[in-house]
Amino acid sequence: MDTTTLSDAALPAGFDISLKTRDGNPGLRGNYASMAADYTVPQAMSDYTSEQQARWLRLVERQLALIPSRACKEFLDAVNGLTALDMRRGIPNFADVNVALKAATNWTLVAVPGLLPDDVFFTHLANRRFPVTVWLREEREFDYIVEPDIFHDFFGHVPMLFTPIYADHLQAYGEGALKAKRLGGLDWLARLYWYTIEFGLIREKGATKAYGAGVLSSPKELIYALDSPIPKRVPFDVMTSMRTAFLIDDVQTTYFVLESFQQLRDDTAPDFTPHYEQLKREGA
Repeated sequence: MDTTTLSDAALPAGFDISLKTRDGNPGLRGNYASMAADYTVPQAMSDYTSEQQARWLRLVERQLALIPSRACKEFLDAVNGLTALDMRRGIPNFADVNVALKAATNWTLVAVPGLLPDDVFFTHLANRRFPVTVWLREEREFDYIVEPDIFHDFFGHVPMLFTPIYADHLQAYGEGALKAKRLGGLDWLARLYWYTIEFGLIREKGATKAYGAGVLSSPKELIYALDSPIPKRVPFDVMTSMRTAFLIDDVQTTYFVLESFQQLRDDTAPDFTPHYEQLKREGA
C-alpha cells in the first residue's frame, strides 16, 4: 500500500483490541501511562513541534484540494464555514473546537492516546464525547500509517459532528454498541460502523459523495471510492452491510450508498436484537 487509508491497517477505535493494563500495551502506539480512568489524556499543544505543524499543514492542504467535488455538503459546509475548523491554522486545539461543537450539537472532543477498548470507546460515543488521538504520524508515515492519528480522527470525523442528525446517530450507535456487546452482536455492528461512519457514501442531487472518515481523510480511498469503475457501490441496507466482511489492508471492494442521513437514522433506529439472532442462525 502506498497511501493513507484507515483500511491500510487500523480498525475503528474500539474494535478487536484488548488493553490489559492501564500502564500501556506495547502492541499499541501512544502513551497510555498517564491517562485517566476513562482513557483520556491532556492535549499538550506546546508538545507539537514546528516540524509536526508543517507536516499537519501539508496533510491538510493535500486533502482539501481533493474534497470540493467529492465530499458531501454537510462536510464541506463545516470545513468551509466554521472558523473552529480552519485547519490551515495548525494542529487544532480541542478546547477551542469544543466551544463551537458543544453549541452546535452538544458533542465534545476528548483527547486519547490511541485505540481504545470497546466499552470505553462506545461509552464515550453514548455520552456525546468523540475520542481523538493526540499524536501525529511521522514523516516516514506521510503516505501510510498503521493506526489512526490526529489527522485521520480530526479531519475525517470531526466536521461531520457538526451535523445534528449525524451527531444523533453516532450517539445512538454508541448506545447500541454497548448493547450489542452484551448480546454477542459486536462483530456485525462493527461492519455497520465500517460501511457508514468510516467508509460511507451518500447520494446528493444525483451525484455520489463521501461522508465516511476513512474515505474523506485518505487521498487514495477518496479518489478510488468515487472515481474508479472497479468497486461496487450499492444502496445502503442494514442487514446487507452487517453480512459483508470488510478489508483492513486495502481499499474496499464495496461501498454502501445512503439516500440521506435521515435514512441512516431511520434504518438504524429499530431494535437490532432480531437482526443478531438471524445473523447467528445464518452463521454470517
